[in-house]
Amino acid sequence: MLIGAHVRGGGPLTARLDRGVELGADAVQIFTQSPRAWKPTQYAPDVLAAYRDAARAHETVRATFAHATYLINLAGTDDALLAKSLECLVANLSVARGMGASGLVLHVGSHHGTGLDDALPRIASALSVALDQADDPEEDDLPACPILLENAAGGGGTVGRTLEELECVLDAVGRDERVGVCIDTQHLWASGVDYSTIAGADAVIEEVEARFGLTRLGCLHLNDSKVPFGSNRDRHENPGDGSIGSDGLAAFIGHPALARVPALLEVPGVGDGPRAEDVAAARSILARGEAMRSGGAARPGSTNRAATASKQPTKRTTTAATRPAKRAGGAAKATPAKRATTALKSTTTKRATASPASTAPTSTTKSKPTTRSKPTAGRPAMGATSPRRKAGS
Repeated sequence: MLIGAHVRGGGPLTARLDRGVELGADAVQIFTQSPRAWKPTQYAPDVLAAYRDAARAHETVRATFAHATYLINLAGTDDALLAKSLECLVANLSVARGMGASGLVLHVGSHHGTGLDDALPRIASALSVALDQADDPEEDDLPACPILLENAAGGGGTVGRTLEELECVLDAVGRDERVGVCIDTQHLWASGVDYSTIAGADAVIEEVEARFGLTRLGCLHLNDSKVPFGSNRDRHENPGDGSIGSDGLAAFIGHPALARVPALLEVPGVGDGPRAEDVAAARSILARGEAMRSGGAARPGSTNRAATASKQPTKRTTTAATRPAKRAGGAAKATPAKRATTALKSTTTKRATASPASTAPTSTTKSKPTTRSKPTAGRPAMGATSPRRKAGS
């Protein structure tokens, strides 16, 4: 498993790779623009190509992921906001593809109480338009950068609070191979899924495989939790210092089915994001999880950590893919974004005539187990590390 980290911006784009080296990370995740602003950062095609080439040739940082702007909401009913969100998503995806990212992680957004069934046609239409309209890298032998739908902690009508909801979005977009999944361990915990034992982790992996397959799992966000189990709040903590704890995280990431899925830290550090010691702690947790699975360490299989987790964080255990993306076209050209807005109106109208339930079954029509409270749910992944041409980006 590659252990990576989200790295801060500033300076030339290639400086993100240098920051990854400083952290001792195997992979990096970056924002393609300010995460809390609509205006996209404009990158010239040669800047994106330079990053792509540097990432491919890099000896230690073997994968790059991008994260879309937090303001994007594909699930809401406000047409102006939806059009703005689509334009921003096209810009973000264009940059991610241009730099050869292995995936663009996306928070789908909130339906604000209208319900998942109501939101699915809007979400599916926007995803399809963005994937079609975003600029491709100029090199035809590079695969397109997938959009990775991130699970949510469960508050405020957010879409993706269960694995079943992510499955519904994938169904709504026709199981498009350009759409995958990112599982955030803190969000999973906060949404009421207990994977802190070997049995619980096995059940989650089985459910992932049953609902959409581990081949769609592009990456993990490896975060501990500042808040208790099932609290439905998005609050990350450094690995081993939160309510999940080292053993709870180890039980999950040590599963052999996840061995080829990059795990990216999005933790606070001391306020500036992941530190080298957090990356080292994550590697220690991974080693412990692998030892649990092989019988070389105590298995937390009989202790339900969710039942005993408190607001007091647990103490850290101390210790010391990956695919680029198809054409480089620049970062956020106005033309594809404007085309996207027009295309969204057309596509949404067409999709609205179809029953969302017929293309995207929801929790009321699924017979598969849901993930809340007692997860049920095993092959890796869209983000699985593959042989690098020189060094995968």
